[in-house]
Amino acid sequence: MAIVTLLTDAGESDHYIAAIKARILSVNPAIRIIDISHQIRAFDIGHAAFVLRSVFREFPPGTVHLVGVDAAGNRGEAFIAIKLEGHFFIGSDNGLLSLISEHVPENVWALDYPASAPTTFPEKEIFAPAAAKLATGLDPAEIGKPLADYKRLTDRQVKATRKQITGHIIRVDHFGNLITNIPKQTFDILSKDKSYTIQFGGEKFRRIHASYNQAEQGECFIVFNSLDFLEIGIFKGNASELLGLEYDSVVNIIFE
Repeated sequence: MAIVTLLTDAGESDHYIAAIKARILSVNPAIRIIDISHQIRAFDIGHAAFVLRSVFREFPPGTVHLVGVDAAGNRGEAFIAIKLEGHFFIGSDNGLLSLISEHVPENVWALDYPASAPTTFPEKEIFAPAAAKLATGLDPAEIGKPLADYKRLTDRQVKATRKQITGHIIRVDHFGNLITNIPKQTFDILSKDKSYTIQFGGEKFRRIHASYNQAEQGECFIVFNSLDFLEIGIFKGNASELLGLEYDSVVNIIFE
């Protein structure tokens, strides 16, 4: 079954999402459209990249992901399609798509559209028909021209030594939980046969929980979540508010 996912910063109080879906279905009414989120903060490509890289691999190979975040882009930026890890992604060449995977795209195309007819709604006028055609099986060469490269941004990197891991909070989720970029694999290697202290915002902890509910209500928990990243929260509370931490706050793990 042909699948197109939608990730936008358009919200849900206006007509924008319905118009994008209508254009996709006008090309192929049999396409299955899946909403990832339309609550991305306006123009926040970091937020969008985190959400997309967290979930796109859950979809079948060949899925087409329409990314309408900061869709108009900056002056001179192209509209592109890329093939990456067996999936297709369509969006603006604003750097967002470079943040969703460590892998290099298999192919990149600049989408065809008439330069003489600029659009204020590229998600509907350009992305939607291109996504529908790709999902239906059209050769990408029919919707764009090969592009040698695309805009690349550098994400925050974890710093790790035998004595310390330093990471950052990369997402404050809907519950106020603090998701860091510290991966479980790195922790498992460096913590072997060592005791450790996790430090953030003046707090110190020496335990990692297996699940959220191992903490009592109102207590802080620290887990490796389903994405295998270190996550800090308050059980049935808002950790961002109660701990005074936010996006980009530093988290250290000290080994002894």
